[in-house]
This record gives sequence, C-alpha cells and structure tokens, in this order.
Amino acid sequence: MILYAIPILSQLESVMRHVLDWFHSNLGLTWAWSIVATTVLVRMILVPLTIRQIHSMQNLQRYAPQMKEIQKKYKGDKQKQNEELMKFYRENQINPAASCLPMLLQLPVFIALYYTLKHFDFGQNADLSWLHPLIPDISAKTTSSWGGYVLLVVYVLSQMASTFFMAATADKTQRTLFMVMPVIFVFVIARFPAGLVLYWVTTNLWTVGQGLITRRLIAKTPAPAPERRSSRTPPKDDGSSGNGASPEATPPKPAPPASQQPRQVRRKKKRTSRR
Repeated sequence: MILYAIPILSQLESVMRHVLDWFHSNLGLTWAWSIVATTVLVRMILVPLTIRQIHSMQNLQRYAPQMKEIQKKYKGDKQKQNEELMKFYRENQINPAASCLPMLLQLPVFIALYYTLKHFDFGQNADLSWLHPLIPDISAKTTSSWGGYVLLVVYVLSQMASTFFMAATADKTQRTLFMVMPVIFVFVIARFPAGLVLYWVTTNLWTVGQGLITRRLIAKTPAPAPERRSSRTPPKDDGSSGNGASPEATPPKPAPPASQQPRQVRRKKKRTSRR
C-alpha cells in the first residue's frame, strides 16, 4: 500500500512488533492478550492528555452560554465571530482541540497494529486465539468466525458508550451524528483483522471506565453565577452612553434653611380643676 511506503509507518510497525513480542515473551501473554496489554499501556501514557481533555470539556460546558451570546451577536459576520471566539478562548484558557488530541495520537498506533497483524510472523503453532473458541485467529478477517460478529456488536455498543462520555459538551445534532457513526463504520472495520477490532474495543472500554471514574472524582465546574443587584445598586456605566465620558457625580441636595424648616408646636397640658 501507499501508506506503507512512508518510512515512519514501517518504523512504527517495528516498534509495535517489539512491544507485542515483549509482552508475549517476558510476561507469557498470548498474542491476543498482548494486544490488550499494549492498548492499556498506550492509554496510560495518554492519561495526562486525557485529564487536560476532561478539563477542556468542562470549560466548554461552563462557558457555553457566553459563547452562544458571541455567536448570536456576530451572526452576520463570521470572520468577526471567529476572532471574538478565539479571543474568548485565550482569555479563559480554553483549548477546543484538546478533546481531539488523545484520539489523534492513537491513530498511528492503530495503523502500526494493522500492518503488524498483516505482516508479522507469529511463528508456527502460535496461539492466535482470544477467549477460544470466540476468536480463533486474531490475524484473520473479523467476519471469518461467528465470534467476530459478537466482537463487532461489542465494538458498536462500546463506541456508543464512549461517545456518551466524550461528547457530553457537543450539541444535540453532533451527539446524534457521533452515535450513528459506529453503526456506519462497523461495515468498514468488519474487513479488518480481529486483533484490530480487539484493540478498539479495549480502548473504548477504557474510555467508558475513565468516564465513570472522572464523574465521581472530578467535581463539575459550576457555571458562572450572574451578578446579583439590589434595588439600591446603581447600574454600571460601561462608557457606551453619550460621548463615552463618565458622568459626574450629582452633588447632594443642600439642607433647607432654618427659616423654612417646619415649626414644632408644643401642646399644652390641660389643668384639672380641684373641687
């Protein structure tokens, strides 16, 4: 294939072979469980980026009302809208691309594992099964056995569950699209080796477990509370009224002179007559 002609891909395949061989030779794992162990290792390396991803998603959810106001304000000017949104992101330390970074970093691992399963010589009489007789050969096509169809169903369900946690801040249309994509993509991934589907199912289950844990351990960021104003609080002047100059404070009214002050009338006590 054309992709395999790229030198970095062949190097990634070589690294993947050494990692799988290390788990198989030193820990005594089968080749299938070596793929599971490799997936866990990759996800552990990506934990710092995943934490940043979670905080970025919380910030997006926290400031969603303000961003919608900016989009509404500059609805007719897309360039100005993008400039104001980028300025808002910088001021509030929001990185919209942080949610995609862990997924993009897994793509080279996915490609390297694909070529490893395609070209690697596992040796004669090698145990390539996983939960035998569910998957008799992880290097064979996923639909070559009945267990492959079960694995594809688990893939779709786990992908939907992981999307539920990772796309929590997306709008309704985007979340619906993300939920439908695994059903469409399953017809493509069914042609891949079963070991590749096993890798993706493992990373999806890791994402689901990670989402359950972070929901318990990491407190949700509360939305910014609106400013409370009492009836006596004067409105803030933002300089937009008049010529932009701040209005002068009105001096207090002087007290009325003594001649104009109301006179206090003292009431005389009635004398009681003695008999």
